Amino acid sequence: MSHCCEDRTVIAAENAPKAIGPYSMAIKAGPFVFTSGQLGLDPVTGALVEGGVEAETRQALTNLSHILQAAGTGLAYVVKTTVFLRDINDFARMNSVYAEFFTENPPARSAIQVAALPKGGAVEIEAVASLPAEEK
Repeated sequence: MSHCCEDRTVIAAENAPKAIGPYSMAIKAGPFVFTSGQLGLDPVTGALVEGGVEAETRQALTNLSHILQAAGTGLAYVVKTTVFLRDINDFARMNSVYAEFFTENPPARSAIQVAALPKGGAVEIEAVASLPAEEK
């Protein structure tokens, strides 16, 4: 019998939007947490927040923060993010909000323009974080 997934834990955060498909909010595996991409969805209504790419970025990062906290880590432990933008011309506006969340030693990051995002979102952000020493 394979023991490949003994240290794999599904993470769900009560104060983040529920998954809108067959995926987990995050998976804790070994010393890392891998999140699913987060849109700027209001966790209560499930709708995109109003206010454009800045508001959606703020909400997506807030959602990521809640998910990481539920996994026993946080934004300070993020080592890599991937940002998906519906329009690469929104990069500077997304980046200004992103910089509010990652003020020191920001994680490695890729930013990519995509043809479309679920629910018509302007931005989606996923992250990989390490676990604090006491959580490993």
